[in-house]
Amino acid sequence: MSARQPGAVLDRANTEVVLIVDDVPDNLSVLHDALDESGYTVLVATGGEAALQRADQALPDIVLLDAMMPGMDGFEVAKRLKASPRTAHIPIIFMTGLTETEHLVAALEAGGVDYVTKPIKPKEVLARMGVHMQGARQARQTRNALDAFGYASITVRASDGKLMWQTPLARELLMTYYGTAAPETPKPVVDWLQRHLEEAKQQVEPPRLTAELGARRLTFRLHQQTGDDDWLIVMREVSDSAVIEAMSLSFKLTAREAEVLYWVVKGKINRDIADILGSSPATVKKHLERVFAKLGVETRTAAAGMAMNRIRQLHPQFEG
Repeated sequence: MSARQPGAVLDRANTEVVLIVDDVPDNLSVLHDALDESGYTVLVATGGEAALQRADQALPDIVLLDAMMPGMDGFEVAKRLKASPRTAHIPIIFMTGLTETEHLVAALEAGGVDYVTKPIKPKEVLARMGVHMQGARQARQTRNALDAFGYASITVRASDGKLMWQTPLARELLMTYYGTAAPETPKPVVDWLQRHLEEAKQQVEPPRLTAELGARRLTFRLHQQTGDDDWLIVMREVSDSAVIEAMSLSFKLTAREAEVLYWVVKGKINRDIADILGSSPATVKKHLERVFAKLGVETRTAAAGMAMNRIRQLHPQFEG
């Protein structure tokens, strides 16, 4: 048996990765050979700690986990994998010689999606894996597509607000807007989710949550329930930099004058605009006076109205 070493580069484009966790070399050998012949990339671990490290490093597509091992048993390994946002989404199939109902229930309660009984029959394992890999594969393709088109996604556990899973783009956006990292979900997002939970359970889409960062804003949409207590939330960032540039060109404004006018349209007073742009209220007032002159108006209301009319012609989706 030639097991892949920790840290080795995995070809994720052409093969799916399986982590086998078992303390018995013969079991590892039988499964490794069968999976390797079926085209899977196989990783192995002979104990609980090694399994957790390998899973965190490689993020396998599925885990085959021995229930009874010395030291940390499979039940504890599963619970820890499911508690980590990096590995919570990975399907776990338990391998067990214990057939009593309470042990099988314990395996499922620990986070397993299925189980096979020992002695292991490779064909049965491959068949069970196929069922669960298909769902995992479709979910992964969906999440990758969302990220590619600028839609980030996260999964949040409603009961305690824990961030269970996130795409790379979601990780970046949550850090940028809120300065948080998994497993912490930003408090405004948790509050929004919990406030609208009942209507969401009745399949009524709640109002979207919006966070603003300068001329950028991030919207959150509650997409669907993915488990008993887990909810998939889709995020989309929109930048109004194109709107600011359009105002600059339309009214022959400088870049800074266009920014000032943008925030006037948004209803901000000079002091707020100064804070946003990192200048003084007096400087904002001077920019605004030049904006009034170029637009041929005398008041903020008139300037905002003229700008909004032009913006709606060029960018109908703009939210003032």
